[in-house]
This record gives sequence, C-alpha cells and structure tokens, in this order.
Amino acid sequence: MDETDVLRAKLAIIEQQHRDLDDAIAALNEKPMRDELQIRRLKKQKLHLRDQIHYIIDQLNPDFSA
Repeated sequence: MDETDVLRAKLAIIEQQHRDLDDAIAALNEKPMRDELQIRRLKKQKLHLRDQIHYIIDQLNPDFSA
C-alpha cells in the first residue's frame, strides 16, 4: 500500500465521519428542545473535518503550477 492508497483510505474515513456529523446535526435540529451548544460543537467538528478533507485532496492532487 503506497502513500496515495493511505491518503485515499483516510479520506474515505473522514468523509464518512463528515456525513455522520451531518446526520447527527440534522437529528438534533429535529428535537423540540434543541441543544444549541451541542449543535455548535458538532458543526465545529464538521468544519475541522472539511479542512482535513481539503488538505488530503490537495495532497492527492498537487497544484504543479505553484
């Protein structure tokens, strides 16, 4: 398994975690007594995962013009 395979596997895991957070946020938003603090925490985690996703994608597709 080379570095590209490792990055792709990590990307798949992080993308799944990102989708899971989407589902968790949606479920919390449906509750009548929403926990806004918990929702904000999950959204912050989701943003962090998004940054990781973009970083890995940049590693897989480097910009050679820079």
